[in-house]
Amino acid sequence: MEDKIKALHELMESSLSKVKDKSELSDFWQTYFSKKGKISELMKGLGKVSKEERPAVGKIINDFKVSAKARYREVEQILEKKELELRNKAETIDITLPAKKREKGCLHPITLVKNQMIDVFAGMGFEIFEGPEIEDESHNFTRLNVPENHPARDMQDTFYVADGILLRTHTSPGQIRVMDTEKPPIKVLVPGRVFRSDSDATHSPMFHQMEGLVIDRKITLCDLQGMLDKFVRNIFGESVRTRLRPSYFPFTEPSVEVDVSCFECGGKGCNLCKQTGWIEVLGGGIVHPKVLENGGIDPNEYSGLAFGIGIERIAMLKYGINNIGLFFENDLRFLSQFRD
Repeated sequence: MEDKIKALHELMESSLSKVKDKSELSDFWQTYFSKKGKISELMKGLGKVSKEERPAVGKIINDFKVSAKARYREVEQILEKKELELRNKAETIDITLPAKKREKGCLHPITLVKNQMIDVFAGMGFEIFEGPEIEDESHNFTRLNVPENHPARDMQDTFYVADGILLRTHTSPGQIRVMDTEKPPIKVLVPGRVFRSDSDATHSPMFHQMEGLVIDRKITLCDLQGMLDKFVRNIFGESVRTRLRPSYFPFTEPSVEVDVSCFECGGKGCNLCKQTGWIEVLGGGIVHPKVLENGGIDPNEYSGLAFGIGIERIAMLKYGINNIGLFFENDLRFLSQFRD
């Protein structure tokens, strides 16, 4: 038995010397220490030993088993240390290398201008309302006093998604939706995306508008001009003035185009203002009595003002941008110019 143990010890040492990783060490355990392993076989052979020799032989086998397990643990610790060293080496960070530069993000110029515009009107007591981008003809046209034969309803101007259903062409439907749910006095701002079949350097099939609506007793054009004076001074500078020119919109009467004195030349005339000293920025007017009626408001008791501002138009003027397409190309060279 002692010779058998000695031979097994030498075989075990030879096998351990060849173990290079945890997987091979696991195989070694199965070979020597499992229930069917070589050391277990020694214990099973103890029954063939005489009763007189059995205690002494049993002790020898047990001592060998304890010694073999200690040797196994020793090799296991060596392999664990080796694996840890290799893992640490692989995960080492060279702090002398330059760090990866991550560009600082910024708000999109449309978002910047929209937030500035909202801040101005919120300071005047306006609430924010956001209507749906997919509208029906009733809210988008009919209840805003746009006749059925109006060119704006034609397919070449409006994106129809189904019979009588379209992508809103302006944020003005928000006027009707607010009047349906609120009673005067009303003071609301409706920002959002709008859609028209139009595309060139200054027009896009999708762009952003901001609708303003005020309804109360004795509202006049003077109230409109006063609000817009405050607005343009906050956006373009304290020296800027407004001018109202007669115009026509189905949903306002009287209707006006609103110009601002050129903030580039101070009204003297330059390329930006086409030598006129004035720049057109938005449209507005007094809410048409029929629109008030369609919103369930008595036009004999209340009057209102409304205005619509193209956010891209304001941004292009404010930042000197000559092509509306730049806002939608996601060119980081362009967008990074608006970083704080």
